[in-house]
Amino acid sequence: MKLGFDNDQYLSMQSEHIRERISQFGDKLYLEFGGKLFDDYHASRVLPGFQPDSKLRMLLQLKDQAEIVIVIGADSIEQNKIRGDLGITYDLDVLRLVETFEGYGLMVGSVVITKYAGQPSADKFRERLTYLGIKSYVHYTIEGYPSNVANILSENGFGKNEYVETSRPLVVVTAPGPGSGKMATCLSQLYHEHKRGVDAGYAKFETFPIWNLPLRHPVNLAYEAATADLNDVNMIDPFHLEAYDIPTVNYNRDVEIFPVLNAMFEQIMGESPYKSPTDMGVNMAGYCIVDDEACREASTQEIIRRYYQALCDEKKGLGSKEIIYKLELLMKQGKISIEDRDVIAASLQKAEETNGPAVAIRLADGRGITGKTSELLGASAAALLNALKALAGIEHDIHLVSPNAIAPIQDLKTSYLGGHNPRLHTDEILIALSTSAATDEKAKLALDQLPKLRGCEAHSSVFLSPVDLNIFKKLDIRLTCEPVAEDKKYLHV
Repeated sequence: MKLGFDNDQYLSMQSEHIRERISQFGDKLYLEFGGKLFDDYHASRVLPGFQPDSKLRMLLQLKDQAEIVIVIGADSIEQNKIRGDLGITYDLDVLRLVETFEGYGLMVGSVVITKYAGQPSADKFRERLTYLGIKSYVHYTIEGYPSNVANILSENGFGKNEYVETSRPLVVVTAPGPGSGKMATCLSQLYHEHKRGVDAGYAKFETFPIWNLPLRHPVNLAYEAATADLNDVNMIDPFHLEAYDIPTVNYNRDVEIFPVLNAMFEQIMGESPYKSPTDMGVNMAGYCIVDDEACREASTQEIIRRYYQALCDEKKGLGSKEIIYKLELLMKQGKISIEDRDVIAASLQKAEETNGPAVAIRLADGRGITGKTSELLGASAAALLNALKALAGIEHDIHLVSPNAIAPIQDLKTSYLGGHNPRLHTDEILIALSTSAATDEKAKLALDQLPKLRGCEAHSSVFLSPVDLNIFKKLDIRLTCEPVAEDKKYLHV
């Protein structure tokens, strides 16, 4: 894929800028890490060249000074909120984060449960953390947050929260996803540190929105699309514009909370070190875009993918029409339409021609590949096999897996395992192809092309099975689906 982002330059600039910010404060710095600290696949999709573990690699340079505090909202636990890119609940992701950070030699100090109001599921999760030897704290909902500054900065506000004990000068506050309460946790800690006579500071490391890109740049619109369920809105930072007469982009939650942070710094230091929400940030990503057009195209595709995911979620009863409406508005603002994603038309045309489900894949070189439903293969398996043939330069009509080898697999599925669909799924055709590769050079050549599918776009004319969805995700094929169930089998979507 065409690169639009210089990751090496980013690592160098970003780490240096964070060190400069740390040096501005005395005893302790609370550094809020927005987005994903690692596994930042959204950033890697909209900024081609950005590595998903970039933030983690920077943090490892500071691991002797840093400890990590993981934040999760009690409401997310209660609602079993799912991390979309991994398909696991937020509470399970907290445990995954602890295990992963510690595996890299990073210190995880504790877990903070925010927005706590006696939720039973939050209590059970806290018991589990205690059993695992992980310290935990609770922070409560505060009446009037974030506008009632006087109440927030009182014993009835942050004063009610449990003080999170930390031992290192750099405290990185992160979470499984947005809206978890990272900033509120940092501000609460500043309040408590001040009471204890500790000179503490705060900074924010948020990749999106990118402050020095235009407000309606597709990269920034893609951020709004990713957080459509949170009603985040990108906006010109009014504080920065007033202080410097320079327009920069921030988002509504940071703008709303800035007066609170400003008032807190004034109480602690006599005056605030920041004149705007933009000043709080340390993000250098905008300086590392080397091909703006590539990033615009990648972000356009991401927005359309988010839109189709919302359509499918609503059809399955997992989303809402309000999210769809917001995404449609974002597409209008960015002058984006589904016609900008050519695999959609290709798959629907193939489905109409064959009178059955179809899948289209666009390869990195621009070639379009389709797959139809047949007696032997599902459309996803057929498209995947056809794409591998094309990448290997193998003629379409050549059988890499003999039909005689597929028949016994179908018999196993229906006669012995109780399946109703004899057609091979993507995982099954890949296993069959692997078997053929042991004795067939062409099959081996095709199998060797799998890494070339990373980052390719695909569209299905119907909902796909969980098995096929999982395989596409593992191969990093960026899939969208029509919100239509094959033969109205909604129980299987």
